[in-house]
Amino acid sequence: MVHSAYDCVELVQQCPGKIESIESYGSKLLVGCSDGSLRIFAAEAECSSDGSKSFALEKNLVGFAKKPVVSMAVVESREFLISLSESIAFHRLPSLETIAVITKAKGANVFCWDHRRGFLCFARQKRVCIFRHDGGRGFVEVKDFGVPDTVKSMCWYGENICLGIRREYVILNASNGALSEVFTSGRLAPPLVVSLPSGELLLGKENIGVLVDQNGKLLPEGRICWSEAPLEVVIQKPYAIALLPRFVEIRSLRAPYPLIQTVVLRNVRHLCQSNDSVILALDNSIHGLFPVPLGAQIVQLTASGNFEEALSLCKLLPPEDSSLRAAKEGSIHIRYAHYLFDNGSYEEAMEHFLASQIEITHVLSLYPSIILPKTTMVHESEKLDIYGDASHLSRASSGLSDDMEPLSTSHMSESDENAALESKKMNHNMLMALIKYLQKKRFSFIEKATAEGTEEVVLDAVGDNFASYNKFKKTNKGRGSIPVSSGAREMASILDTALLQALLLTGQPSVALELVRGVNYCDMKICEEILQKGNHHVALLELYKHNALHREALELLHKLVDESKSSQSEISQRFKPEDIVEYLKPLCGTDPILVLEFSMHVLESCPSQTIELFLSGNIPADMVSSYLKKHSPNMQARYLELMLAMNQNAVSGNLQNEMVQIYLSEVLDSHADLSAQQKWDEKDYSPTRKKLLSALESITGYNPEALLKRLPPDALYEERAILLGKMNQHELALSLYVHKLNAPELALSYCDRVYESTHQTSAKYSSNIYLVLLQIYLNPRKTTAGFEKRITNLLSPQNKPIPKLTSTPSIKSRGRGLRKIAAIEGAEDTKISLSSTDSGRSDGDADEYSEGGSTIMLDEVLDLLSCRWDRINGAQALKLLPKETKLQDLLSFLGPLLRKSSEMYRNCLVIKSLRQSENLQVKDELYSQRKAVVKITGDSMCSLCHKKIGTSVFAVYPNGRTLVHFVCFRDSQNMKAVGKGSQLRKRL
Repeated sequence: MVHSAYDCVELVQQCPGKIESIESYGSKLLVGCSDGSLRIFAAEAECSSDGSKSFALEKNLVGFAKKPVVSMAVVESREFLISLSESIAFHRLPSLETIAVITKAKGANVFCWDHRRGFLCFARQKRVCIFRHDGGRGFVEVKDFGVPDTVKSMCWYGENICLGIRREYVILNASNGALSEVFTSGRLAPPLVVSLPSGELLLGKENIGVLVDQNGKLLPEGRICWSEAPLEVVIQKPYAIALLPRFVEIRSLRAPYPLIQTVVLRNVRHLCQSNDSVILALDNSIHGLFPVPLGAQIVQLTASGNFEEALSLCKLLPPEDSSLRAAKEGSIHIRYAHYLFDNGSYEEAMEHFLASQIEITHVLSLYPSIILPKTTMVHESEKLDIYGDASHLSRASSGLSDDMEPLSTSHMSESDENAALESKKMNHNMLMALIKYLQKKRFSFIEKATAEGTEEVVLDAVGDNFASYNKFKKTNKGRGSIPVSSGAREMASILDTALLQALLLTGQPSVALELVRGVNYCDMKICEEILQKGNHHVALLELYKHNALHREALELLHKLVDESKSSQSEISQRFKPEDIVEYLKPLCGTDPILVLEFSMHVLESCPSQTIELFLSGNIPADMVSSYLKKHSPNMQARYLELMLAMNQNAVSGNLQNEMVQIYLSEVLDSHADLSAQQKWDEKDYSPTRKKLLSALESITGYNPEALLKRLPPDALYEERAILLGKMNQHELALSLYVHKLNAPELALSYCDRVYESTHQTSAKYSSNIYLVLLQIYLNPRKTTAGFEKRITNLLSPQNKPIPKLTSTPSIKSRGRGLRKIAAIEGAEDTKISLSSTDSGRSDGDADEYSEGGSTIMLDEVLDLLSCRWDRINGAQALKLLPKETKLQDLLSFLGPLLRKSSEMYRNCLVIKSLRQSENLQVKDELYSQRKAVVKITGDSMCSLCHKKIGTSVFAVYPNGRTLVHFVCFRDSQNMKAVGKGSQLRKRL
């Protein structure tokens, strides 16, 4: 016997007649005897010393039936008693007056009642009949079906009836009588059909009770193995009480249906379920099985180590004792968990720890090798007291008890317990069970910790900081503070710290890495030490990153990169400089100084990625440039190049000037070296010089005067020309291209750039740049000293105003010779003069040019005129040409110019004709609109006097429909004039 679920008490000692059947009605017992009498026993007022009640005979109804009353059933919902003797009779309760007798039931051997619908079903020989109660004394026959054999047991089964006949169990359809076989019954024991409260059936086959679901299907786990074949079975949750030939057996209804208790009583004939007990009817006496209180049963089961059964009984405690039930369940779960843990069932133990809702610190105390934060270590003196008044049991032997009876195990001394804990070896299964337990608990812990952190942030934002919050803050290595005033975050820190260690100890570094990558509350000091010892560098980096310890992470990463370069390194994973760049990317917006500091370590090894980091991270360009200038000057120009390539507007003028200065410094150094070796060639372009020329032409943020001062006097003429162009000294720039570089093509390209840049804004003067080049070709060469003198005067502080190019007096003095050509040019509406702001020559500069008999560059002049005839003012160009120029040489210039002028003239004539035609069309439309026809009939009325117009003089309003007499119109106009005058006088 596992425990005592029922107490057996004798209720009636000596019954005068042999008991054939028994039923309970309220507090009374109805006993049917073999002589046909019905004896009623009532409970006495005084209780015995053990709390049970005794029953005394209250009434004896002799002649209740002519034959023995073999079966009875009380229908409390309709207040009547059904008895089976010679036939089936209905008696009203409590008077026991006979209501009706089913004469067709004569010879019936078994019956069953449907409480929901009020249907009676009984079996007689090989027939099954169904009657319906119509209320009062009326019973109506509904169905009558034949069956293969005599029915031994029957029970309503939803809308159908389950029958136990001699050889098998069948389900009878109550509507059409169809039979469906369930399975065969046993050969030795009679069939037994019992209805369960859940709607299922318990069918007996020898000593096995088979469970059948509501669809007639056998339940695979439904097998109750009795000690012997039962004669009757009564269900009283959570137990099934079976009447066996030699004793009464009580089993649990929870799989695997273990034996709970055995009550030894011989000659028990019937079982009957009462309100709070089970009645046992012997031949001449009556016993009662009274259930032991659930609390006492739970204590017994827990003390005997039957924790599963104890937990199932806890669920049956009444709802009003929910707090008590939760406490008992929790304590049983804890004891059961310790029992399982000590016996090696670690995962099952963790499931019960999880169900008990015990603090994780208690569970973690079972793992001595797991290091927890010092402030939250569980000491032996802080063990939870869940025994109540019972003494503590060893955690190593049985775990914790509850507030009931402690486990029957020997107590251990404190020293023995500590020795057992220290000597316990953690294995893989223990740790895996702990991991699953912590992972299941983690979600709620993290959620609570995050909620508390959010709440504190909100309180800080509104200025409602509590003194306790400021008091209970702790710091980790001075690198960040983790407030631990809240229990949720403290417990989350314990959980995550323990989980990380368990994952590493079980060889799951990838899972540990996922843990530290997400939201976690790992204790920084403990986890850092563990990860360092285990060489889990990636996880340590993620831990640093999560705790915003970026400097420590970068220092470690830099160290790992250096070690990865060594072939003797023992690290398992190789790290590259690109890893540092990837780590720095998210920090650009929050800590640019840190990014610049650690980017210097990888700038030389992966310059492209590092500079791309600066560009994509939106770090201020001035900050990056100054940092590079100090720590890596050779990379400063490359950074500025990429910045300009991305967005020129994003680079300030100072940075542009600095980049050009860097290029110029490199070019000057190269010039000095080559000049010393006498290898300098003006037409030799190194990569840096190409960058310098491109930068001088494309960007505008630099200071050309400052750069011009740095140029040597006898070299870098192209750079000098570009700078002079930026200063609007176009004549000097073109002179350099023509006379110093001997590159007319560069001079022409220069003129094209100036023309295209000024044509849209100042089309009237944009062609003067070509006239300047034309003058340079036609004028003799100037001496080198003259150039240097003009440049020196240009850069002197007294000559700050930039001179402009003006027309020469010779051109102004000429008059009539070229008026016709000027007229042709005038047809294009593009007449201009040389008094333009694009010329770099002042009035005072004209005196410095002397012709000196040098040869005129006539071929270049003609080439210029032929290829740029559409951009040059023809009249001005002809004035500049020498008189000896042949007209045939000017054919390529004058030909297209005259054709274009003629074409423009013809186009203007066509436009003039079209406009005249359009003017005529508009006038015609005007005349047609003014032309109107008004038809006056004899019915035409004046709109003012409402009289017929007839032959009188009339007037028509502009809409063409309103007709008035002319006299009426004149009078109305006079009246309006008078009215306006009176209003004017009133205002005055």
